[in-house]
Amino acid sequence: MAAFNDDDDRPKKKITHEIGQDLTLLSVEELGHRVQLLRDEIARVEADMKGKQASRAAADQFFKR
Repeated sequence: MAAFNDDDDRPKKKITHEIGQDLTLLSVEELGHRVQLLRDEIARVEADMKGKQASRAAADQFFKR
């Protein structure tokens, strides 16, 4: 009979990061995950900015600002 582990059925808690959060209780591995999470978020925000800048540039060109 296989051992039953309740943790296997639970959904994984999504890693989140709050700016200014206390980092003292996080492991090096957890800190690495946070760094990657923040890098991914920076890339997402920068991509959105580029899209909005392109839209604005197109509108400016159309209206010849």
